[in-house]
Amino acid sequence: MCGPIPVASPNASSGNASALHLAGEMFKLMTGTEMVHVPYRGAGPAVQDLIAGQVQLIFDSVPSSAAAVRAGLLRPLAVTTAHRVAAYPELPTIAESGLPGFDIATWYAIWGPPRLPAPIARRLQGAVAEAVARPEVRERLATLGAEPVADTPEAFAAFCAREYERWGRLVREARVTLD
Repeated sequence: MCGPIPVASPNASSGNASALHLAGEMFKLMTGTEMVHVPYRGAGPAVQDLIAGQVQLIFDSVPSSAAAVRAGLLRPLAVTTAHRVAAYPELPTIAESGLPGFDIATWYAIWGPPRLPAPIARRLQGAVAEAVARPEVRERLATLGAEPVADTPEAFAAFCAREYERWGRLVREARVTLD
């Protein structure tokens, strides 16, 4: 990080209980930093208010802030993931910056109905795995700060169970509410 954060700094997010909000809450819990959460209706308005100086920081996704960073309107401090991202290889992780164990990555998934037949789920997973194995797809996703994973449906279900537990614990500890 680049110096101390003032007490009660306004911390923007894309909304209550969003991944961006939870990243800020995890940072607060791990560091004891006092920040005032300022929820917005999406990352776009939050980033605009950060640029305008209405708030002092945001935990945001790489694609959402990339244009403002390229234009010199925002200065990235660190990435929240366990490893550096290809889009900003020079940017340290928060863990590298002095907060070991900080690791937050947003993820996207393809979901199906609860009773989706296993052969169809496997066929979809195979198509996704084939697509993300293509060098041009991997390169494009890397420019967005994304690292594609094409796990089996069973591995993904186990990952989701771990994520639900981890985020549920954070929501309880930080007393996150939707209002």
